[in-house]
Amino acid sequence: MRTLLNLIWLMLAGFWLAVGYAIAGLICCILIVTIPFGIASFRIAGFALWPFGRTVVDRRGAGAGSVLGNIIWVIVAGWWLALGHLVTGIALCVSIIGIPLGLANFKLIPISLLPLGKDIVSTDEAFGIR
Repeated sequence: MRTLLNLIWLMLAGFWLAVGYAIAGLICCILIVTIPFGIASFRIAGFALWPFGRTVVDRRGAGAGSVLGNIIWVIVAGWWLALGHLVTGIALCVSIIGIPLGLANFKLIPISLLPLGKDIVSTDEAFGIR
């Protein structure tokens, strides 16, 4: 079921979201100071491309730099991204078929809002399932 949902997601929204995050990551990497934001954008692009069966967890050892970076991110881009995911998630949830896709959009809100100090892992790994 995950694969089917991921394929539907990829065709309807995932590809374009991933391209957008990847372009943002490239722009951030061109500007040397914003390389950590570029790396976070690439991580989000991968998650946006194939979200079902994966989840976001806090990274151990993420310190004050992540907190400061997240504050800057929220001010500059994070709240816009989160708002966009919220609006499109609500729009997708209007139809019964779109509910899983809307929920995937809601899953992207926390990492688009505060991306630094986070890792994306499989849900099996996050919950210790083998």
